[in-house]
Amino acid sequence: MNTARSAMRLSSIDALRGLTVAAMLMVNSAGDWNHVYPWLEHAEWNGCTPADFIFPFFLLIVGVSLSLALGPKMESGAQPAQLARTVLLRAARIVLLGIALHVVAWALLEGRGFRLLGVLQRIGICFGFAGLLLVYVRNGFIQWGIFAAILLGYWTLLMAGGSLQPDTNLADKIDTVLLGKYAYLYDAASGKAHDPEGWLSTLPSVATVLLGIRAGEWLRKGQSSRLAAVGIAACLAGAVWALVLPLNKQLWTPSFVLWTGGFALLAIGLAHYLIDLRGWPALGRSFGVNAIAAYAGSWIATCVLAGSGAMMPLYKALFEVPLTPLVGPGFASAAFAAVFTMLWWLLMRLFYRRGWRITI
Repeated sequence: MNTARSAMRLSSIDALRGLTVAAMLMVNSAGDWNHVYPWLEHAEWNGCTPADFIFPFFLLIVGVSLSLALGPKMESGAQPAQLARTVLLRAARIVLLGIALHVVAWALLEGRGFRLLGVLQRIGICFGFAGLLLVYVRNGFIQWGIFAAILLGYWTLLMAGGSLQPDTNLADKIDTVLLGKYAYLYDAASGKAHDPEGWLSTLPSVATVLLGIRAGEWLRKGQSSRLAAVGIAACLAGAVWALVLPLNKQLWTPSFVLWTGGFALLAIGLAHYLIDLRGWPALGRSFGVNAIAAYAGSWIATCVLAGSGAMMPLYKALFEVPLTPLVGPGFASAAFAAVFTMLWWLLMRLFYRRGWRITI
């Protein structure tokens, strides 16, 4: 096959995507939410825990994958309109899948309201916008300019909003108006809403994907050494910026973009060196090639278990009762999440060995 006319696929990217999704399942599947290790929880507001790196890592890998998939096609003369249509259709499917999963949760979980936005919705929106930028803006310097403009423009908007605190920041104000009771959190008494994947904070998330697009270009052109240099620079820039603009996942602050993006670039560089260049096993690849399917399947499984009333009896019988007296409730809760994740890992491994790939 002519590699100039086909999508480029790297085992390291599949592996890192898979490890990221596995970490996402681990964080989202605690057996007892009253007993969760700090490193498995997101920061309550400002700050950045290990769990807070997972989503930006995934979004940056989305950008890498876009570059690896579309770059060779653009170079072989594919029509921009055709590529743009492909991007928008896939983005729409991802968003609709995210909405469908929230419908499942609303239908099966008692007392849960319908939420319009969420993880897959943000992935789809960012995929669409960043993909169109890649198709129509091929110059790397202009892409960097757009990246910088997004971060600086978003910073200006946040500062103009007058506050970075919950409920009073500009992102929450916009989500209160545009999402209301369909947000992640909604206070009927005050009418205030908050969504960590809300409308305004999706803007800097596009910048995270753009950073991934640049990383993908370096990988395609054999310039992987830039990953370490830019990764370190981004981490340092994020740390300095955090002195005046805190790291905050829920607002997806520009400092958070650079801090987490820098570490993601370093992780991609290390994975590329070890797996693609040195031949190490691509641990996590089976999860990575069916990443969204694994996420969606685990979501539905969780809703079915919780909605049927089987979740807590199962957890108590297999984890809480036998493990808590020996190792404490935190370990029992984490053990449930680890076993749940491992079961999905084994299922995705079966899919991989049989050549089954579910694409969205």
